[in-house]
Amino acid sequence: MTEDHMSSRFLNELFRVIKSRKGADPDTSYTAQLFDGGVEHISRKIGEESTEVIVAALRDTPARVVSESADLLYHLMVLWAEQDITPEDVFDELASRAGTSGVEEKAARDSD
Repeated sequence: MTEDHMSSRFLNELFRVIKSRKGADPDTSYTAQLFDGGVEHISRKIGEESTEVIVAALRDTPARVVSESADLLYHLMVLWAEQDITPEDVFDELASRAGTSGVEEKAARDSD
């Protein structure tokens, strides 16, 4: 099994677990607490985690960036689940951009 395949399987399994917490008891599940707070609460957490990644990148070790990045990815996946977006939706979007200059792709988005 390739490393890419294992990473993809892991992300899909994590996403499945995250989705399974929707409607669970917020007293026993942090993920359920996030869902219970709604999209605004989840979005604020993503903002906090994004800031922590930036601070770690500027002031800390690569290991800390990895740790904070994992937190950010987890909270992002909670948002995806909240909005019925799957990892595949995101991966498909990334794949659609493959082979396109980042400058061209950004210009195309800005003109929409």
